[in-house]
Amino acid sequence: MKNLSLFLFTVLICTSIEAQVKSDYDRDTDFSQIKTYSFAGWEKDSDEILNDFDKERITKALRNEFTSRGLSYVESDSDVEITLYVVINKKTSTTAYTTYTGGMGYYGGRRGWGRGYGGVGMSTASTNYNESDYLEGTFVVNMFDENSKNLLWEGIITTVVKEKLEKREKSIPKKIKKLMKAYPVKPTK
Repeated sequence: MKNLSLFLFTVLICTSIEAQVKSDYDRDTDFSQIKTYSFAGWEKDSDEILNDFDKERITKALRNEFTSRGLSYVESDSDVEITLYVVINKKTSTTAYTTYTGGMGYYGGRRGWGRGYGGVGMSTASTNYNESDYLEGTFVVNMFDENSKNLLWEGIITTVVKEKLEKREKSIPKKIKKLMKAYPVKPTK
């Protein structure tokens, strides 16, 4: 029973921290006609909470994803500008599970036509609560038309921040790939 409870706890934690992607775009824009992009920077200096390695991982992953969709990076005079924004929040996950042990006792029966006789039963239940702290990151990519400055596409991914360097090195490109699946043009390469 203890192993089953631990398994259920692990399943609940792992499924609740899956990355969530949201996206919206201008339905009147033909995204297949966008050929060049540039980075306009980080909104409201939100990159100050990131180290240089993670910033590089993010921009490299975005470049790979845009390249796979036929877009080329240029320093200026691009078709669209990309702005980035990140927020990190401390969160607490609370889980509870109940273990039940019961059903010991004798409940009797009947002899002939007389009254029945009974016994006693014993059972116990206990509920365990567990809280764990983690960091949740929300990363926003906005694509603006270079000339009109209108928002063309917005992609948002919310996920748990991996603390270990070796995990972030692999997880950041995977999360960016997941986010870019919501981009209106699919990869060609």
